[in-house]
Amino acid sequence: MGDGERETWTTDEFGSCHTGAVGVVPADGTIPPPVFFDASSGAGGQSVSQWSVYDGRTGRGPRAAALCAVCSCGWTGPEQYLDWEQIGTQDLQDTGADAADTCMRDRDTHTVEVERSAIHLPESVTVLLAQLEVEIEKLAKSSPLAAVRAARRLEVLAMQTAYWAVHEARRDAAPGHAAAALGLDESGVRMLLARFGRWSPYR
Repeated sequence: MGDGERETWTTDEFGSCHTGAVGVVPADGTIPPPVFFDASSGAGGQSVSQWSVYDGRTGRGPRAAALCAVCSCGWTGPEQYLDWEQIGTQDLQDTGADAADTCMRDRDTHTVEVERSAIHLPESVTVLLAQLEVEIEKLAKSSPLAAVRAARRLEVLAMQTAYWAVHEARRDAAPGHAAAALGLDESGVRMLLARFGRWSPYR
């Protein structure tokens, strides 16, 4: 996805393994480098990859011919072309907003596809998890501390019930297969299994 500061999105379940953003496509199709803005004090500066800075007017970066959704997993969405004849001298932050919103929706579709491709959970488990979420949210309105205790009990339960499961999974499933089943990348699944299995992710 490149370096430089920009707005990104993640989901609670998949985290940084599927970090999404609005990407920029210059006319030559290359991945543009971040645009560097000098600090007003003259000391240091800031590298920015936010789509709205690629208007070709700063003299420090190319002009975006199109925007597209991108994900840290390598997925890229369809290009949303920008009409610079219509944009003219207007602010890209405003005139490109519709294209950027479309990219965000494309990224949401991608995360739904990731969720669907992950290993299926039995309906009984899915229903129980949904019920627990609802009950704890209700409890938080009447007794926040009780809700915290309930969440803590869930945390303990997760560590207890996952311990032997992750040891079996580590023995039987190749890293790539485990990553696909959990909707993560191999680094993410290694960290997850290590946390539940209580071993070092670096060994």
